Amino acid sequence: MSSSVVRTAIFPVAGLGTRLLPATKATPKELLPVLDTPLIQYAIDEAQAAGIERMIFVSHPSKAAIERHVMDDARLRKELRARGKPELAAELKEASFPAGSDDVVFAMQHDPLGLGHAVACARGHVLPGPVAVILPDDLIVGTGCIGDMIEAYQQHAAGHMVATMQVDRAETRKYGILSVTGQDGRMLQADGMVEKPHPDLAPSCDAVVGRYILDGSVFADLAAQKPGAGGEIQLTDAIARGRRVLASQVSAFPVSGSTAVPKRECCARRCTSRPKIRNAKKCWKSLSQHAALIWPRDRAAARSAGSDDQTAGFII
Repeated sequence: MSSSVVRTAIFPVAGLGTRLLPATKATPKELLPVLDTPLIQYAIDEAQAAGIERMIFVSHPSKAAIERHVMDDARLRKELRARGKPELAAELKEASFPAGSDDVVFAMQHDPLGLGHAVACARGHVLPGPVAVILPDDLIVGTGCIGDMIEAYQQHAAGHMVATMQVDRAETRKYGILSVTGQDGRMLQADGMVEKPHPDLAPSCDAVVGRYILDGSVFADLAAQKPGAGGEIQLTDAIARGRRVLASQVSAFPVSGSTAVPKRECCARRCTSRPKIRNAKKCWKSLSQHAALIWPRDRAAARSAGSDDQTAGFII
């Protein structure tokens, strides 16, 4: 058993990826590759490195490919060994979960009712204590973000904790934005959150990105939560409600290096549209200098950054 107070991670992966069509028509966006690794694998590796015991994937019936990626495929491994590729077979086994494992659970979200609803779908499967929520389509490289958050969470005895990054004020309409009241070392303190505010009304430029550690009481708050922005059950609304119930402020964990990039540059075209591995390595080296790589909210964002390539998937 892990010594971490956070034993469960929830991965909301039910979204149909409509803003990345047609690339996601047959392939879930979580399985789109960044170089040679599917996006979701980075999130799984991050959770495992943090000592997470149980991973809950809140998926959709149309996205069975995610479960196939996550779970072990003994037939495929046997075929690889028969073809003289035992190392690759061993690598696949190490990166997957065996059938019947209690370490991984798939729960279905049949209707797109929001991130809060997706998290609520995992309620019956979580282990006792606070839970982590990891959005695989927010790719964060460098030191393990969720692991660093768990360490800070245990030190600060926080009720709810969110990861944040600085964004331009014009971009605040795309994110949940914190109402920051103070700072304690690296940690920010906030007395509320606003989901996708108009830039003129945004209380700060501290945007929530896809990593959360939530007190277990969040499930009761979600059960009582009414639809918010977009007619969906918003996780940010439940977090704000929990702040009042827990009589504590929301703690914010700034992602290292996320403010060190003055300009977002689309470089997936350089990575993925050229088969030569030296270009991929060069691009990855450049990307790894920064801690935060954020998957674009839509294909238009990638194009506006200067790429017409449909495989363009991430921006820095």
